[in-house]
Amino acid sequence: MYKVAHISDVGLQRNMNQDVVFASDVPIGNLPNLFIVADGMGGHKAGDYAARYTVDTIVEEVKSSPEQNATIILRKAIEKANSGIVKLSAENAALEGMGTTVVAATLMGKYMKVANVGDSRLYVVNRKIRQITRDHSYVEEMVERGSLDRASARTHPQKNIITRAVGGMDTIDVDFFEVELEPGDLVLLCSDGLTNMIDDEKIRILMNTGRDVVEKAEELVRAANENGGKDNISVIIVEPFADEVEDD
Repeated sequence: MYKVAHISDVGLQRNMNQDVVFASDVPIGNLPNLFIVADGMGGHKAGDYAARYTVDTIVEEVKSSPEQNATIILRKAIEKANSGIVKLSAENAALEGMGTTVVAATLMGKYMKVANVGDSRLYVVNRKIRQITRDHSYVEEMVERGSLDRASARTHPQKNIITRAVGGMDTIDVDFFEVELEPGDLVLLCSDGLTNMIDDEKIRILMNTGRDVVEKAEELVRAANENGGKDNISVIIVEPFADEVEDD
C-alpha cells in the first residue's frame, strides 16, 4: 500500500485558494489510483471554479471510462474538462477567460503515467531530484531557446505567463510521460506556489528528511510560506514502495 499525504494552503498573500488537489490510493474506475493538482486562474472566483470543475470532471470521467489504457483514460478526461470550461466561459461572463493547470498521475506497480498541462509539476525524488513534467510557460520556452538561463528564470517578471491551460483553447495538447520508479523514490505533485518559493535543491533536502510523508508535505508548505508564500501552495507526496521500506 502506498503512503500518501496532500496539503493545499492559501499561502500568505492570497485571499482565496484557487488550487485543488485530489488523491486516491484506491482504484478510480480502471485506474489503480489517481493523484491530481490543479492551479486555477481567472478573476474573482473563476480560477477556483476552473480548478474544481477540472478535477471533478477528470475524476468522474475516469470512473466511467471503459478504456483500459491509462494514457487514453487521462487524455479523454482532460479533453472533456477542457471542452466544458471553454463552453462555460462562453456562456457566463463572470467565468470568461478562466482556466487551470493540471498535473495528474497514476501508479501501476513500478511504472507511473503522468499527464501535464501548464506549469504545475511532478517530480521524482530520491537521492537526486528529477522534474518529470515540462512547464508550458513563456519563461520555459525562453530557457529552451537559450535566451534565458535557468537561474534567471526563477525571478523573471513574466514567469507566471503559461502557454497552455485547460480551458485556454477549443482543443488541448496534453503532455504524457511514463516513469519507471525504484525503491526509495518519492513522487511529488505540486503547484507553482511551491516551486516559485523554494528551489529544487531545497525541495530535495526537505523530501529526504527522516520524517513520514505527512511531515514532509507540511515542511514543504512551511518553507514556501517562510519564503514569502506569495501564492497558493499545493503538494501531494506519494511513497510508492512504503511496504518494502518498512519490511527492510
